[in-house]
Amino acid sequence: MRSLVLAVMLCAGVASFASAEDAKAKGEKVYADQKCSLCHSVAGKGNAKGALDSVGSKRSADEIRNWITDAKGMTAKMKTTRKPDMKAYALPKDDVDALVAYLTSLK
Repeated sequence: MRSLVLAVMLCAGVASFASAEDAKAKGEKVYADQKCSLCHSVAGKGNAKGALDSVGSKRSADEIRNWITDAKGMTAKMKTTRKPDMKAYALPKDDVDALVAYLTSLK
């Protein structure tokens, strides 16, 4: 019985990891499809003025989500010196979730 419980827990952990990796991969695709690299860069590709290489270490998932959905509000809240003209994109919730998963992985 104990072995069965451990096996189920292991499978659940692997499935969770796989879904997190799927979300990250989907988020990377959303990033590319939405042409985020026009204003941002990752790993030296894109606009260097908006580097996101370590955004996952600097911002929480909620903060990243708010930047995506309410950039003007976050600009005011964070008192940033660079005033991006980023629109609040009307992305489907699944795309926003995937994009957040991708960006939080950048550490």
